[in-house]
Amino acid sequence: IFSIVVFGSIVNECYVNKDSRDPELLCIFNENESACSYGIAVGIIAFFGCIFFFVVDLHFQQISSVKDRKRAVLLDLGFSGFLSFLWFVAFCFLANQWQRTTMSKGVSQGADAARAAITFSFFSIIVWVALAVKALQRYRLGTDMSLFATDQFPADPAAAYPGYPAGSGIESTETYQSPPFTETLDANPKGYQVPAY
Repeated sequence: IFSIVVFGSIVNECYVNKDSRDPELLCIFNENESACSYGIAVGIIAFFGCIFFFVVDLHFQQISSVKDRKRAVLLDLGFSGFLSFLWFVAFCFLANQWQRTTMSKGVSQGADAARAAITFSFFSIIVWVALAVKALQRYRLGTDMSLFATDQFPADPAAAYPGYPAGSGIESTETYQSPPFTETLDANPKGYQVPAY
């Protein structure tokens, strides 16, 4: 949503005429076309990246390959870190160019949109850093729980299934237990009549 606000406000209101006689539209950020282009580009990249990783998160449980799951989490981590950096550069660049902008009639018309783009660029830094931290936690959780390990089961198909790990010592040490429900079996339990056919 923040990326939509950033590139939407730049596209809609941050290109203004310098004066009424000149029909050429100029970027409101110190008439620097690079500032507007960079803000739009980062906003669009972030928007499509969000859509892609939303779809990946929806289908993450259906990914059967452990290697593919690991790649998806690492891709999420790398993309989130990269976007955090891009948003930081966008915030610094837009704020710097806005500070150098001289106010005029055309600039004052798009000033709110320029401030919104700068503000939501800053909020995007926080959001993408949080997403990168979340992806890092997911990666660490996966490696701690052997989610991504390939040696969970023996490779030999004739090998036996690995048993449960040793218990805590609270369990019974008897080697024989009677089958369940055999102690209370009666031939004809009370209240139950065997139907005659």
